Amino acid sequence: MSDLRKTTFVWQVGLWLLWSCGGKNTSSNVDSPGREKTAKTEVLETGANVLQNKAPLRAMSMYLDGFHFYNGNLKGQMEAHHYCTQLNEDLVQCLIFDGNGSDAKIMGVEYIVSERLFKTLPDEEKKLWHSHHHEVKSGSLIAPGLPLVAEHELMEKLVSTYGKTFHTWHTDRDLKLPIGAPMIMMGFTKDGQLADSLITHRDHRFQISTIEKRQNRADIPVPAVQPGANAWEQGEIRQLTISAEQQPVSGHHH
Repeated sequence: MSDLRKTTFVWQVGLWLLWSCGGKNTSSNVDSPGREKTAKTEVLETGANVLQNKAPLRAMSMYLDGFHFYNGNLKGQMEAHHYCTQLNEDLVQCLIFDGNGSDAKIMGVEYIVSERLFKTLPDEEKKLWHSHHHEVKSGSLIAPGLPLVAEHELMEKLVSTYGKTFHTWHTDRDLKLPIGAPMIMMGFTKDGQLADSLITHRDHRFQISTIEKRQNRADIPVPAVQPGANAWEQGEIRQLTISAEQQPVSGHHH
């Protein structure tokens, strides 16, 4: 069994801790408009929960909590709750929510690749990705509910990975509906970038200490950041806009 698969097993063993003390302590940023669910809708949901296959959702065995900012706007910061699936040894996919309760809104997605896969990306593509070295070493990235030993093993694996993140619903801006353009997000790379208030509020809700997390991870080696990642630090900022101009679209037809 590989080291990463051993770590995955530890995550799954500790999932009961995730549900008992690692979740349901952060409400969504917004209350969206809409009518309350009818009794008929609730009955249909109950039936669907029993009868329908939800294999992609059941595969989400990892919960990470961290912070993002809008690429090109370091002050546009927010907490992000990641529910992730380990697709293979080099690739993870995550749904990002603005909370961890039943009212949480899907804010976006993040794809996480190993250093090995990141090196294979085209140079222009690399500018859309951010490293995770500082998030891990600073203690700002956590795996709520996991025992400290299991979390440490997980962080040893994540410290050398890279993420590509898009937010589609900007509830941090109090938008009650997913309007506007999707945005490319980045991760923090140095102390002093992330607002202390975000850390303080997060630590209080989860009853943890980011400072203690940092100290616990002092023995994790800091990898060299691969060229091309965190391009915003060199002024190479890439962001999405919605254009009225018609562009040719090519794709694979099923």
